[in-house]
Amino acid sequence: MGRQERLTAPGRPELWVVLDEAVLKRPIGGDAVMRAQLERLAEVAAEPHIRVQVLPFEQGGHDALGGSLTVLTLPDGSEVAYTEGAHYGQLVDEPAEVRHFSGIYDRVRADALPTVMSFGMIRSAMEGYYGEANVPSRSERRRLAQEQLQQSGRRRLRGGRRRIHGRRARS
Repeated sequence: MGRQERLTAPGRPELWVVLDEAVLKRPIGGDAVMRAQLERLAEVAAEPHIRVQVLPFEQGGHDALGGSLTVLTLPDGSEVAYTEGAHYGQLVDEPAEVRHFSGIYDRVRADALPTVMSFGMIRSAMEGYYGEANVPSRSERRRLAQEQLQQSGRRRLRGGRRRIHGRRARS
């Protein structure tokens, strides 16, 4: 929690995160825990100093598979890398090795979805964890809204239509 507070404090760091799609799909702790974690992730992903990208399964294997990789740029401009797996953690400060890990991170980041698409994938995964709450999917909600409009005699919803250049258009 202390590290999370650092993200909102004055002088907060810029953070760029690439998550493997498995982070969104592998249920750890049950639906309620996953839903809460993904809601928090969506919250922080909306912050201007934080970028979150998802590396989709379709990209296949990658050099960071099976662990995590963090590349930190320190205030003096130097970099260090931290790699972590299930049973180890290693801080790397030797410049040639840091460049190697930085290259791995750059390739993973380049293969990940853009931030807007990643945000959509996070939201979609979050909706999947509402199973017990019986919340309809986005497409189902759209279909239900259209049916309700048709049944109500096509009453206008606030912000539903506006005039553009003398003709009617949907917003």
